[in-house]
Amino acid sequence: MFARFVKVSFFKGTSLQPIPPGGTGKDARWIDVHEDDFDEVQLAAWIQQAAGMPGWGKS
Repeated sequence: MFARFVKVSFFKGTSLQPIPPGGTGKDARWIDVHEDDFDEVQLAAWIQQAAGMPGWGKS
């Protein structure tokens, strides 16, 4: 159980489709994940998109 929520940040969030709702910075966006109110399918899609961006390769 979450105490309140978990913030998931995407450093190149403006490159994701659709763009995650949180953010006021240049490229970063985030979403607050609440235990009983979040879209699992959309969150998975954003994570898959982010994983495919440069910088996530194996070292």
